[in-house]
Amino acid sequence: MYHKEKSIQIKNSASSLYNNLGVLRIAPRRLTYFTVVHANVVNMVSASWDGLNYSHRQLQSKEPNVATSTSLIMQAAFCALPSRDLLVVTSQKGIQMYESDGSIMVYWHALDTPETSTAQAVFARGITAVWENYICVGVSSGVILVFDVPSKGSNITLSEVLEEHKESITDMASECSGSQECIADLVSADDGGNLCVWKSGEEFQLLNKIPGFDMSCSSVKLWKGTVVAGYGTGQIRLYEAVTGILHAEVNAHARWIYSLDIAPFSGLLLSAAEDSLVRVWHLTLTPETNSVEVAHLHNECVTDTQICGAKFCDGDGYAFAVTGYDLSEIIRYTQS
Repeated sequence: MYHKEKSIQIKNSASSLYNNLGVLRIAPRRLTYFTVVHANVVNMVSASWDGLNYSHRQLQSKEPNVATSTSLIMQAAFCALPSRDLLVVTSQKGIQMYESDGSIMVYWHALDTPETSTAQAVFARGITAVWENYICVGVSSGVILVFDVPSKGSNITLSEVLEEHKESITDMASECSGSQECIADLVSADDGGNLCVWKSGEEFQLLNKIPGFDMSCSSVKLWKGTVVAGYGTGQIRLYEAVTGILHAEVNAHARWIYSLDIAPFSGLLLSAAEDSLVRVWHLTLTPETNSVEVAHLHNECVTDTQICGAKFCDGDGYAFAVTGYDLSEIIRYTQS
């Protein structure tokens, strides 16, 4: 179903982090931007669709008034809002927001670090754009920071702090099917596997809390009112977002799941794990019976590689890209 294309070389190898791949498709310019985190650097590649032209950029983790920062970066993700696209980078020190090409940093938010040294690390992780003008970022303390983003300029403000999780946020996702009738439009996951389902607005409302089972939920997605969650057990669970009813449980991988992605237009689901496998599934919703069916479509083994990031390159799932720990390339696959 998919075949391997020519790989994209990157300046540094990928760190062993969940969801360590960012992809943004720039259709008017026939370009795709990719980001991969390595220690305190974000490797950014701009690739033309014909695969002939590439340009590279590296972003350092920044801190105000510090010449060089050794702060480790935890995640880099593109946030596509209706009015603008931003690249959000989270680290042990704070949150940086850049223009989507990485050229200009438009906002910096420092994390609160405890005055007394504690055993718990401080970092931000879990990034998603929500609705028309919000970007949400998770923090190791369990809080979620909600930023109000104007259509242009750098007047970004912290509008709300959501305090529901008691453990470090691992990932967050917003409704990606584009349907406005979905009540729930944000889901957050933490190290204990707990999921919180939210409705955005001037004040975010907690709609539902789905309890974990002491196994970290490393990657989560939200599609047509269904939460898709990947766990350290290698399992994928599908819940109805508002009620928390378990629709399906799939023993998808033999090792820890590092990344999930959904192609919103086709209902294709991508899962990638430590077991060197990337799998493609198809989700079908049946509104009459309020059920979800999962069909397995494709396997891709990336030999001798601990996969740490996988993303579709388009909304139909025609192509996807993969990163692996200690791998200085982005591997691409397209439908044959």
